[in-house]
Amino acid sequence: MTVLKRYVLRLFISIKYITANVVDRNNGRIVATASTVEHAIKESLECGRSCNAKAAAVVGEVLAMRLKVEGLEQGQGRGIHVDVNKEVEKKGFKNRTKVWAIVNALKNNGVNLIADDNDDTTRPSY
Repeated sequence: MTVLKRYVLRLFISIKYITANVVDRNNGRIVATASTVEHAIKESLECGRSCNAKAAAVVGEVLAMRLKVEGLEQGQGRGIHVDVNKEVEKKGFKNRTKVWAIVNALKNNGVNLIADDNDDTTRPSY
């Protein structure tokens, strides 16, 4: 059985680290990942004890590059699904700038993102 939303963006945000994964729901495996835990990314940032929106944008850029290397920036024609409102709700209101930084970095680097909500993945007005 094939899943309609095959590739899905999943985010994990803590006080110290940010991780973004693209998951293939047909196989249940991670096809690309980027995280501030990685030595190369951590050394290029000036986060200190916590990560900010700048670190989130770097994670998004690295993830976009890795998706391009894998040939999945278009999600094999369908795109990569993301429900931004759900991610903001799960991560908490204070992390919304980090979530949007990752989403915008992916979009700016040519990744085809499909919004699963009724929004068009534009920044909400609060």
